[in-house]
Amino acid sequence: MGLGIGDVMKIKGAWDRFTRNHPKFPAFLNAAKAKGIVEGTIIGITITGPEGETITTNVKVTTEDLELFNTLAKS
Repeated sequence: MGLGIGDVMKIKGAWDRFTRNHPKFPAFLNAAKAKGIVEGTIIGITITGPEGETITTNVKVTTEDLELFNTLAKS
């Protein structure tokens, strides 16, 4: 079950709107890519709700993760 051209266009449009609303995020991704994400890199994510409550997690990047990142970057 793959994505159709209509699905890809919707995702592209949503990404374009997201980057217009959050212009620093693509720059962050580009800086991370320029530094290089390699196996063993730890990616941390924190979400803070409007009430100030936070949840945090991290992911230690594996070889399989890098393969996924490379596939997504080519799309």
